[in-house]
Amino acid sequence: MELKEIAQELVNGCRAGAAKVRENLDKLYAEDAVSVEAADMGGQGRETHGIKAIHGKHDWWENAMEEHATEVSGPFYFGDEQFSAFFKVDATDKQSGDRFQMEEIGVYHVKNGKIVREEFHYAVEAP
Repeated sequence: MELKEIAQELVNGCRAGAAKVRENLDKLYAEDAVSVEAADMGGQGRETHGIKAIHGKHDWWENAMEEHATEVSGPFYFGDEQFSAFFKVDATDKQSGDRFQMEEIGVYHVKNGKIVREEFHYAVEAP
């Protein structure tokens, strides 16, 4: 797939919800992809290596948080190997019951028709 096809598929999947996001992990990501967070969320460290571990990261989020609304803007392109998307999330931490809003920029690096790295930049007012 070309960069713009991958980017649009990822953004459309994020808009569609968790099931499509999961499907896109297997479809759009390299087996050895790396996911990097701006901060250690949930005690898992900042970096996650490999598609199975990235699925695990999504498991943690879905089990720990209740999403009320998510808005996705983009994709925005940078050269022929990178794109980004902007996310606004309204969620509740299931353990504490605290509700928070988060804005996040996802930066995606593409090589050989697959996402090989994603980096999340965000400001969060969380519990």
